[in-house]
Amino acid sequence: MEATRRNLGFLCAIILLLASGSCTTVPVTGRSQFTGLVSPSQEMQLGLTAFDQMKKETAVSRDPALNAMVNRVGRRIASVAELPNAQWEFVVFESSEVNAFCLPGGKVGIYKGILPVTKDEAGLATVIGHEVAHAVARHGAERMSQSTALQVGGEVLGAALTKATPQSQALASTVYGLGSQVGVLLPYSRKHEAEADQIGLIYMARAGYRPEAAVDFWRRFAEYNQKHGGASQPWFLRTHPLDEDRIRSLQEWLPRAQAEYRPAS
Repeated sequence: MEATRRNLGFLCAIILLLASGSCTTVPVTGRSQFTGLVSPSQEMQLGLTAFDQMKKETAVSRDPALNAMVNRVGRRIASVAELPNAQWEFVVFESSEVNAFCLPGGKVGIYKGILPVTKDEAGLATVIGHEVAHAVARHGAERMSQSTALQVGGEVLGAALTKATPQSQALASTVYGLGSQVGVLLPYSRKHEAEADQIGLIYMARAGYRPEAAVDFWRRFAEYNQKHGGASQPWFLRTHPLDEDRIRSLQEWLPRAQAEYRPAS
């Protein structure tokens, strides 16, 4: 039991280290984050390589009107995004998946399946603003740094338990794994999603899109989730906030975004 208590204390120390680590500050929100194990250049190169590979593996839309709209909205969002040295590229993929993404380096992918939910340019600006916010906030580097630190922590824990009984080793490994996933990685994933919502809301307002449209989009997205069973997972295992929680948060952030809104000329 004493060894188990020491192992749990070691786990808590690792989690506190990750929670308190601060290397950079996120634009708009001002949150301190732990990104020290991945440099901006490393992160960008990973993004550029992954995007090139994806364009080889997934069909790209050749619809000129669709591509023009996505590029028009994307360029407006990019013009207000704080992403130094970005190589902006906006690509529509021929996929029914209801999703989008932005990789480090400014590579934005929109799956056609999400366009019926975005409905119009303001809805699309909500999605692109959210995805660009992930790249600006360096959420990828933060997650990679956390995962690397947790992996090192697991190796150190394993080395410290070489003389423990097999049962104690198994218990400590299980506790550490569950604690890392449920106590660190999943909450940070939800925090990143909420932060991207907040930053994206500001970006779309600065780019000349009504920030209220973000609430409308997420309501449509919530309806889509309800129809397709996307809301059935327990909240503590989710990587994204509950739809009703993110809508409520967006409504709380609206006054600041409305203050920054300027209609596009």
